[in-house]
Amino acid sequence: MPKESSHDARGAAALHRVVVIVDENSNPFELGCATEVFGLHRPEIGRDLYDFRLCSPEPRTLMRDAFFTLTGVAGLEAADAADTLIVPNRPDVDVPRRPAVLATVRRAHRRGARLVGFCSGAFTLAEAGVLDGRRATAHWQWADSFRARFPSVRLEEDVLFVDDGDILTAAGSAAALDLGLHIVRRDHGAEVANSVSRRLVFAAHRDGGQRQFIERPVPDVPDESLAPVLAWAQERLDAPLTVSDLAACAAVSPATLHRRFRAQLGTTPLAWLTGERLTLACRLIERGESRFEVVARHSGLGTAANLRALMRREIGLTPSAYRRRFGPEVAC
Repeated sequence: MPKESSHDARGAAALHRVVVIVDENSNPFELGCATEVFGLHRPEIGRDLYDFRLCSPEPRTLMRDAFFTLTGVAGLEAADAADTLIVPNRPDVDVPRRPAVLATVRRAHRRGARLVGFCSGAFTLAEAGVLDGRRATAHWQWADSFRARFPSVRLEEDVLFVDDGDILTAAGSAAALDLGLHIVRRDHGAEVANSVSRRLVFAAHRDGGQRQFIERPVPDVPDESLAPVLAWAQERLDAPLTVSDLAACAAVSPATLHRRFRAQLGTTPLAWLTGERLTLACRLIERGESRFEVVARHSGLGTAANLRALMRREIGLTPSAYRRRFGPEVAC
């Protein structure tokens, strides 16, 4: 890994800078997730999205039970230039973090940088004192330990990730990809996030409120996978679909469909359908559709008033504000 940015110097100053702190015994999986989401060149989009860097408190860092050794990256001073700082995560959650790392996190927080913790990274943020009184999540395996050590943090243990504005945390392992794509969506819009997810061959959108642990028993015959009904619904989002329609497609009762959604996706059929329609509405706006009645109709949300209410509630932006931020005129 080079010491400097994964991008060349041309135009890098204009990019949002994401810095990952890697410390002793850090998990390589979450580092790989961060690299895949924030560190790659994006020829499929036609522009790079972030200026990505790694840093470490030591010139040579042994990662996860010494299976990997990281060398050749910048020192902790690189974190002082981060717009988004991803803090270390590691399996030995009861071992105190380095004072230098905690001081770096506190400095970043004071100057207004966005902080991100993947998996046990919430322990780093909490130990630095920046999560007091804030919402956060961590891997379900360590929920009791986290709550006992940091009672002032509002832990939400049964969700994939928590977006608390300038501090975002994700549950274990693959939820790092969910949070990473959520950040891309927040920064660059649904169309770009969908492009990144396609390259990752990963689900474009799993809501942060979905459950961490989802029961997926080996299905009996006949197959009870939701994939066919999800694909069927995604092709008909502009139609007035109801939960009863989804159940009829799956040839089950609405109650059975609800149970399968809870077991396989950790959400309800209606919440999933609304999320898919909102994502489609955002993409239509990004592609240049300025008539919000048309956006609402083609995304299955009905009226512009309903579109406005749902976008304000779920995304935090009105359709007009979303167009100003992510519309075609700002896509380059």
